[in-house]
Amino acid sequence: MVKRLITVGLCLLAAIGIVVFLPELMAEVESVHFSGEKEEASIIPQKILSVNDTPREVHKIYNQGKLVAIINDHKKLDRFLKEIYRENFQADFPNSSVSLGKDIYVSNEQSYFTYENVDEEILSYLRENALFSVQATAVTFADENGIYAEIFVKDESIYDEAMNEYLTYFVSPEELALLNRGKQTDALRTYGSRTTGISILQTVTFQEDYAPKEDIFMSKEEVLEYIKYGDNKERRYYTVQKYDTVAGVGSKNAGLSATQVMNLNRDKITSVDQVLSEGDTLCVTYFTPIIDVVVNKESMKKEAIYPDTEYIEDEDLRVGLTEMIQAPVNGSKNTVYAERWVNGVLISGTLQSSIDILQPVNEIIAVGVLEIPGVGTGSYRWPVDNPFISCGWGCYTIPHLHEAIDVQNMYDKWSNIYAADRGVIDVNSYDGISGNYVYIDHGNGQRTYYGHMNVPSPLEVGTIVEKGDIIGQIGMTGRATGPHVHFFIEDKETQMKLNPCDGYLDCEAME
Repeated sequence: MVKRLITVGLCLLAAIGIVVFLPELMAEVESVHFSGEKEEASIIPQKILSVNDTPREVHKIYNQGKLVAIINDHKKLDRFLKEIYRENFQADFPNSSVSLGKDIYVSNEQSYFTYENVDEEILSYLRENALFSVQATAVTFADENGIYAEIFVKDESIYDEAMNEYLTYFVSPEELALLNRGKQTDALRTYGSRTTGISILQTVTFQEDYAPKEDIFMSKEEVLEYIKYGDNKERRYYTVQKYDTVAGVGSKNAGLSATQVMNLNRDKITSVDQVLSEGDTLCVTYFTPIIDVVVNKESMKKEAIYPDTEYIEDEDLRVGLTEMIQAPVNGSKNTVYAERWVNGVLISGTLQSSIDILQPVNEIIAVGVLEIPGVGTGSYRWPVDNPFISCGWGCYTIPHLHEAIDVQNMYDKWSNIYAADRGVIDVNSYDGISGNYVYIDHGNGQRTYYGHMNVPSPLEVGTIVEKGDIIGQIGMTGRATGPHVHFFIEDKETQMKLNPCDGYLDCEAME
């Protein structure tokens, strides 16, 4: 009997303990379960309702690594994203879909806790903070070192449109269409050039991915601007002055070619010969492109074959006197060069073939002695090989009239400068505008001028030079934006500068 009473008493005490102490124990379990699972602080307050004997899968939503809350109905989130797509994205992104933003992710984990349902608060949080990404096309750019840039575009078609327009900065639309179809451009039958190939040095790939709407290029124009300049936002502008030409603007701004100036300002300039309007603002920052466009060209030119001079003794002439027996006549040849252009800049040119079409007639001079006279022939040659006029006579007028032609060697920008005719070194000097320069007196009332030499000419004043003798190297000393020879002819009596293209040199072949 006593034993029974003791047993009943113990049971009664256990029951009282359960009633009194169990809630306290449960509260502790809610914070730290026997398994070691801990409650995680969340952006949206969310209570733990119960602790289960076995774990179940829960879906934790994080924003930038911080827990937002645990969503109860994952399918509700899927329906919500479809609703967001229809409301905010479908018009701009048809046949696409929406996902959570780039800093939002869902972690599926096992938990012993049952959480309060705060699904509506979670969806409101996502909506209010616009934490969504939309499916678009990711475009990646890679070189031999791997991926170096990535952008998102609305769809691949606007990238293709932008790229095709960019390529027409360097080849004609007709040539591009042929090459895109795997065809070859027509072989050269006259002077000029043709494109034989076009390629991009980098690898460009496309794949579907999700991105915030603000990170997606929505138009061809946005993509084109990125292709041209990448992340570079700096631009320099030039205000057109009276009498400026397209070539003159380029010459005064980092030595841009007329074609480059035109391509930078296609909304205003459609031809390198276009007459500019005073006061117009032109962009003069050349492309800093995200890719490198390589264009291979074949170029046919007419080049001069310069005659030699033969001297014969004439005993009937006094010592020091000369008499021309036969006037010199330039010959000509057709040359074909293989050119490589990168992003619109000529990188190299290699001679492919040369055919003489007219043999030169040598000059024959009778002299009283075998000494070479210092009197010119009156017939001039180009002061450089492979000549190209980058800025013609009067291509700009401010700060002063450009009374010369700027001549470059197309294929070797720092090569030799030659005496345009026989004569005597009259001036070998330097100033802040001309840089290193030389005058040659041709003894016939004319002098020629050669400016911006790389280093001072090694020829002393009084040195007799023959037509075609090397007198220095091309440079950009003084006030010059690129390597070239500032060249003109001078009438010694009037000191008037004469345009070499006015009957002295064949400048039409340079056009």
